[in-house]
Amino acid sequence: MKNESPQRHGERGYTLVALLAVISLLVLFAMAAASNVQQQSQREREKEAIFRGEQVADAIRSYYRYKRAQGVNSLPTSMDQLLEGIPKGTKKLQILRVSASRDPLSKAGEWKLIGPTSQDFGGFVASLTIYAGGVPPTPKRDFAALAALIPRVVDVLNTQSTNTASGGDDTSASADGPFLGVTSRSQRNSVITYYGIDRHDGWIFTPLFR
Repeated sequence: MKNESPQRHGERGYTLVALLAVISLLVLFAMAAASNVQQQSQREREKEAIFRGEQVADAIRSYYRYKRAQGVNSLPTSMDQLLEGIPKGTKKLQILRVSASRDPLSKAGEWKLIGPTSQDFGGFVASLTIYAGGVPPTPKRDFAALAALIPRVVDVLNTQSTNTASGGDDTSASADGPFLGVTSRSQRNSVITYYGIDRHDGWIFTPLFR
């Protein structure tokens, strides 16, 4: 039996190195593709969350205006009240779809209800002010009285958090009583931004400024 020549042995070594290099490149491409797919999937969920959240904000507005027409300044106290709709003649007008009452970004699928006196609202107003170049947002006339309940932020420029998102979900209780907006329970960083805010639980969907 003839011994393999050094030249042939070297060629086989080069072939093995080339094969390993190709495999490594394929693995890197696969990882990049998987990351892009995951990021795109999160982007679509975030777009859906914004779409649904703004529908909830519109439903809060409709509910509040109906109550004002009845001579009562009243906000909803539960998502069920929005799902029940408001009377219109002998029927009820649907003001919120069932799908919009669910948060697509959190595991539990439940929006966190935000009351007008919540500190979360103060942070949101500060973020809107920064986004608008230092100009505070103007409340809609219907909600001017409620805007006075929102906690004031003394130093707007220092309200942006430098904390890293936990990556989990907020399991704390929602507002105890009337709510003026909702936010996601997801505490993850976002792919897209909402008024310059890049964290899910920083997005508050409210009719106050819309």
